[in-house]
Amino acid sequence: MFPKLHLLLKFRFLVFASNRHFTRSNSVFRITATYSTICPNQVESPNEEAIEHPRDSIEVFKQWGCCENDLLKIFSRQPSLRNAQATPLLSKLNLLSSLGLTGSDIVKMVNCRPRFFCSRINNCFDERIEFLVNLFGSREMLRKALVRNPSLLTYDFHNTMKPVIALYEEIGISGHDLIAMLISRPTLIPRTSFNEEKMEYIKKTGVLKGSKMYKYVVSLIGISRMETIREKVTNLEKFGCSEEEIWSFLGRSPLILTLSVDKVQRNMTFVLGTMKLSPRVVLEHPFLLFSNLEAVLKPRISLARKLKETELYPQIKGSIMLRALRMTENRFLNVFIKCHPQDVANELLEFYKHAKGLKPLAEASKKTLRKGFPF
Repeated sequence: MFPKLHLLLKFRFLVFASNRHFTRSNSVFRITATYSTICPNQVESPNEEAIEHPRDSIEVFKQWGCCENDLLKIFSRQPSLRNAQATPLLSKLNLLSSLGLTGSDIVKMVNCRPRFFCSRINNCFDERIEFLVNLFGSREMLRKALVRNPSLLTYDFHNTMKPVIALYEEIGISGHDLIAMLISRPTLIPRTSFNEEKMEYIKKTGVLKGSKMYKYVVSLIGISRMETIREKVTNLEKFGCSEEEIWSFLGRSPLILTLSVDKVQRNMTFVLGTMKLSPRVVLEHPFLLFSNLEAVLKPRISLARKLKETELYPQIKGSIMLRALRMTENRFLNVFIKCHPQDVANELLEFYKHAKGLKPLAEASKKTLRKGFPF
């Protein structure tokens, strides 16, 4: 009986030992499997680790194609961009990449709107781009417009941009005319406002829809303040022009509205007081108001008097005077100064340069009150 009992105990011991060994081997296997996380494919692809995320704004702009000179222009115009976070900046540049904008375009945009990258251009981005592409006709035209006016991506899309565009289309400016105004007048969208009085001003100019000047008249009156328009009309009335003549004049030459009251007043005073011309001549020849008083009008009229005193020909008088005032600088010198003998030409040239160098009394110490936007 005892040998059988001994064999039974030995068998139970062997079974128990084998079970413990199997459990330990399974646990070792499970632990090994838990820590085995490296995939063979990842070991053999070092390219992913080679691509580094840009650490700062300098690296972001360099990846975008900006050179050292471009970076200097950007950071001098908006120093805060030097410390801008790389991730948000890169995200905005990636949005702009779909529009075909290059590094040089970015420099121009920052120069035009220094705080452009501080704006949330991702708001309604896709909807805005779709609207603008339909408006400008192509992405290339949109790119040119954005370089000229980056704020097209920052204006309130639903409450400002779309209503203003619809308003101009309702008034009669659309298509290529509206595109030309949006590119040439970057302030068109934020400054536009119309009321009954402004619409009456447009009618007074006598300019009809579809005419060449209509888009200029409407857009300039639209972005101008009411008090500014009244002030400029009153300023011309002081020199003997009737209200009817003034509005007809603005219909033929609407860019007069872009000139400050001070410039118009100084030019009118010189033309009427010194040149002894009538206000009607100014209304017929608006370049007299656009010309630079100190660099063109005064020195050329002084030379005209010098030629008259010395009885040299050709002289600047009558209808020739208006032609002479419109000439380019080189043509004026060739026609009225360099046509004389060398010694006479040198004397006249010295006199002319001296006349151009003269400044009004106390001009250097005069404090100019800057009123900002002339509209």
